[in-house]
Amino acid sequence: MSEVLDAVVTAGGIPLPGEPLYPLTHGQPKALLGIAGKPMVQWVLEALQGSSRVGQIVVVGLEKGSLPPLSKIVSFLPNQQGLLENVLTSMREVLRLHPRSRHTLLVSSDIPTLASPMVDWIVDAAMRTDDDIYYSVVEDRVMEGRFPGSRRSYTRLQEVRVCGGDVSVVRTSTATENEELWKRLIAARKSSLHQAALLGYDLLLLLILRRLTLARAEAMASQRLGVKGRVLVCPYAEIGMDVDKPVQYEIVRRDLEAKAG
Repeated sequence: MSEVLDAVVTAGGIPLPGEPLYPLTHGQPKALLGIAGKPMVQWVLEALQGSSRVGQIVVVGLEKGSLPPLSKIVSFLPNQQGLLENVLTSMREVLRLHPRSRHTLLVSSDIPTLASPMVDWIVDAAMRTDDDIYYSVVEDRVMEGRFPGSRRSYTRLQEVRVCGGDVSVVRTSTATENEELWKRLIAARKSSLHQAALLGYDLLLLLILRRLTLARAEAMASQRLGVKGRVLVCPYAEIGMDVDKPVQYEIVRRDLEAKAG
């Protein structure tokens, strides 16, 4: 029987003047940016709603009533002081709802091309083992084949170039009991060099010299962070197609409008 996980959707970011998306959002939450007739986060929530592997959904960063209702959404939590606080607060809410929760799906609100089968794939791939953190990545050939000109930032490993995905699976207790770990990971999440430096300068050197394999990176990260981690190489570019810049907004807008049409 396939496992069913609760999901947390992080939707607290508000672009500030001078940031790339501010001309589109004008001080409103990024998650509510309209794309193809819906708020961006609504596309994500509908993908989770349609997944047979998702139980209940917690949304952090938006108020109740800001979105059309969906049956799986059980909690809206207010925006906290930052992404770290949003993650920890929402994980505590998952444990309040389900004290025996083992793993939780952590999803960003800015990947509107996400679809239900992709969510199913992530959960099924992760739950083949019992690790603490599952980090999704997408190969450059997959990303550029699906979304040419996406302007993703890639980490060049020995055998492949990958970008980070925006859907993860985490052991719920890991997220609530190891705040310092999450603080460091979130601070480094947008830079592969910062991530490598976080794990040690020998790993950083291997990365710069392109002698670091995906398997070795996974093993070194697990050992040094003190958690059992696994990388999920996703066949779906949509998992990594987040909207951070106007050019990415235009790419996903055209894609979603074409599907709707």
